[in-house]
Amino acid sequence: MALSSPYLAPGFYDRALAAGKHRDIVGGRWDETARAQMSALLDEGLTPTDHLLDIGCGALRLGHKAVAYLNPGHYWGTDASAALMQRGWDVELSPDQQSRLPRSQLIEDANFTYPGLPDTITIAIAFGVFTHLPPETLAPALTTLRQRCPALRKLLLTIFLGPQTDTHRQSDGVVTHATRPPYHRPPKTIETDARTAGFALNWSDRQLPRGQRLCVLTPA
Repeated sequence: MALSSPYLAPGFYDRALAAGKHRDIVGGRWDETARAQMSALLDEGLTPTDHLLDIGCGALRLGHKAVAYLNPGHYWGTDASAALMQRGWDVELSPDQQSRLPRSQLIEDANFTYPGLPDTITIAIAFGVFTHLPPETLAPALTTLRQRCPALRKLLLTIFLGPQTDTHRQSDGVVTHATRPPYHRPPKTIETDARTAGFALNWSDRQLPRGQRLCVLTPA
């Protein structure tokens, strides 16, 4: 039986980290994607005083740029793998950046319950996360985020759009699927999930790696 996400394969993280492939785990195109993430956040009003939550932060692809930009202690990351975050902290951050990001602010969270977060988070981003998780994962994750982060003013979310059919080729050439990863969904279903969780949604025309679409959610 096919796995609902490649990250659920037994030993997936252990094998990749042992092979030194912490950048590949999060999809490669490391510099290009990190620049796209940071640019999107800045265009949506990120400032050094914001408290940023990087959902599915992995090996700190965005983190190594955001930590240098934000005030010390203002970056928080969650991911299903504590080992992957630790590798990113060890390898991808300079000593100065490490001093700006306490290790305790990288939180293992496989179920989107956001444990241990402060109530000061003002901006969040989930880039290339729900593209590889079953569609039913999104709505409860958004609902819990809305409850856990009362100061949140924006969430940047990327997804693949496609019809309710099995396969669809994205503008960047990636083939996505309705029933297996990488997943696509019709826009209306994303909008419904956002509205149910208490967010208003606006679509962005920004061009992103692999043909992902960016939507910006604000508390309704």
